[in-house]
Amino acid sequence: MRLTVNNEETFVSTGGKPFDASGTVLLFIHGSGQSHLSWVLQARFFANRGWSVLAPDLPGHGLSGGEAITSVEGVADWCIDLLDTAGVETAIVIGHSQGGLVGLDLTSRHSGRVERLAIIASALAIPVTEGLLALAENDEQQAISAMVSNSHGGTGHRHDHTMPGQSHMLYGEQVMGRNRPGVLLNDLNACNNYTRGPDAAAAIDCPTLCILAGRDRMVPTRSGLAMTETIKDCQHVVIPDSGHFVQSEYSVETNTALRPFFLSTS
Repeated sequence: MRLTVNNEETFVSTGGKPFDASGTVLLFIHGSGQSHLSWVLQARFFANRGWSVLAPDLPGHGLSGGEAITSVEGVADWCIDLLDTAGVETAIVIGHSQGGLVGLDLTSRHSGRVERLAIIASALAIPVTEGLLALAENDEQQAISAMVSNSHGGTGHRHDHTMPGQSHMLYGEQVMGRNRPGVLLNDLNACNNYTRGPDAAAAIDCPTLCILAGRDRMVPTRSGLAMTETIKDCQHVVIPDSGHFVQSEYSVETNTALRPFFLSTS
């Protein structure tokens, strides 16, 4: 589906089903250097089970036009503009990594628009090393390769894993490589500069689920656990053997955790 958001054409995956704004809407927000393709195993799963899915390519990413937004707060505000454009009053928000920071910020400042919040492999802050920032600036392909490798656990590095016939390494590099040059550095700087996490988390009062990866080398599990203690109404699940890209590396377990949370009325 293509929408015009803030005068720019935006690509939004609906999981292969027609989008119905009157249904229960799931807004999936991807992480740094990613696109809607990082949610393919969630978008199709939930769209085929009756949910209305919005999985956008953020501005400047994937198939979307415009320039990449330079701050987490800016992406959060853009997501509200997307909901307005799509005719959506409220949504369940799901964010991965940088998208988790966006989810925190969006929910804290636009609480009336968020029914529930799910945060995957994220934390109150995501500091980025100077080495990775320099690599993203000077050799983006090497930065992508390093991030994809470090974002998967042991099973993600093998073909004998949770998605037979699929190479997590090649897929991850292809997804990130589809973005225009400079987008990855922009996103990493946005993560590095975001400081509102503790205040945002403390302000959230909607039901929240945190799905954490036990072998996360990008956002340490302990940082995610600290976040769960800050949010008032928060439950969490740790998927022990997964790396940072938990929603693809362990998609069945991720969807199994998300589905009852989406269905819950408490």
